[in-house]
Amino acid sequence: MNDNDEHMPPAMQQVDWASPQMKARLNRRYWMDRLFRGLGLSAVAAATLFLIVLLGNIIQTGVSGFFQTSIEIDVSFDASILPDPALPRSEFSQAVAQVNMQRILRQALLEKFPDVKARGDVVRLTRLLSSGARSQLRSLVVRSPNIVGTTIPVQLLASDEVDQAVKGNIDVSLPEENRKLKNKEVGWLSLLQSENRVSLNFHPRFITSGDSREPELVGVWGAVVGSALTLLVTLLTAFPIGLAAAIYLEEFAPRNRLTTIIEININNLAAVPSIVFGLLGLAFFLGAVGMARSAPLVGGLTLALLSLPTIIISARAAITAVPQSIRDAARGLGASPMQVAFHHVVPQAMPGILTGTIIGMSRALGESAPLLMIGMVAFIVDVPTGIDDPATVLPVQIFLWADSPERAFIEKTSAAIMVLLFFLISMNGIAIWLRQKFERNW
Repeated sequence: MNDNDEHMPPAMQQVDWASPQMKARLNRRYWMDRLFRGLGLSAVAAATLFLIVLLGNIIQTGVSGFFQTSIEIDVSFDASILPDPALPRSEFSQAVAQVNMQRILRQALLEKFPDVKARGDVVRLTRLLSSGARSQLRSLVVRSPNIVGTTIPVQLLASDEVDQAVKGNIDVSLPEENRKLKNKEVGWLSLLQSENRVSLNFHPRFITSGDSREPELVGVWGAVVGSALTLLVTLLTAFPIGLAAAIYLEEFAPRNRLTTIIEININNLAAVPSIVFGLLGLAFFLGAVGMARSAPLVGGLTLALLSLPTIIISARAAITAVPQSIRDAARGLGASPMQVAFHHVVPQAMPGILTGTIIGMSRALGESAPLLMIGMVAFIVDVPTGIDDPATVLPVQIFLWADSPERAFIEKTSAAIMVLLFFLISMNGIAIWLRQKFERNW
């Protein structure tokens, strides 16, 4: 025993750290340490791998959703069918709207394929082009009246079956009865491809238009605007109420049984399934108040109920993190409790409050179950212009497309998920930036 052993507790003085038993115990402890670290790293690696596989699958499937096949056709804008371009602009536009553009398209296709005579073959030939090709021609004539009486090549949208064949999602080597694109259509498409008349280009309509029954005509802009209007209502409703509740509970509420019950219920509401808030919105906003279904106003109020617990909890945590010395110093200078709270505590806690609010908004952006309960699952073609207009949101739009039977909607669904993930990552990135920029270290 050395001099240091005299200052140790008796139990430690009797331990022989160099004995084989102690070495075995230490080795076992170190081994358990390494095992625990290995399990932790394995869990992180597995979660990262699953995330990479999921995102990789979404991106691989969804990138092609931003592109659409076009077919170049020489279109003859027959002056006997179209109105006189010398008409005033408004009258000319109205007259063009009445023209049967399908007739012009059919003539252009038959001039390209003069051997097609049978009625059924003519129908199949016209199915190479999307139904939106008529709107393309109509817009082109309205923009450029001087093309009336001329024949020019025009890039027209292909149908979804042709688009999927060009992208390789339809195996044309399968028996004819096992695919929608028949042998004659494959032959016509092959001829067009051999003449370099088929191209796959970025499709801006997917970003700038609303929903449609046809996969090649769908767009996410209506859902994006609906999500923005819904989140605006959610933010304007939930943020002031949540902030006021957090300030009262932390700075003014007495510590008694009632406030304890309120705090417990707020924490419990944060874990309630989101569909319960949808049932509440259905019963109150639609049933009792009688608001319009499928409107951003109702959706925003319903999501505000969902976001309130998250905002209150995060705001209270940010207010609690403000040192008590700031409150004491303000009171020592004669500030009232209201001035202490709003002039000193809340400004210092605002970075954390904003971070929690953005996280709550991110959760609201990704919710679909509450909105399904209040009718925001309707098929909406027009882009909403106000909070009372019928609208849908990105998660519900994704749900609708995922339930569609057409093969082309699979890539559109993945592309819409990419748009949703972009907004979610952007909102969380803003939250992280606010935290790092305004964070206070006490």
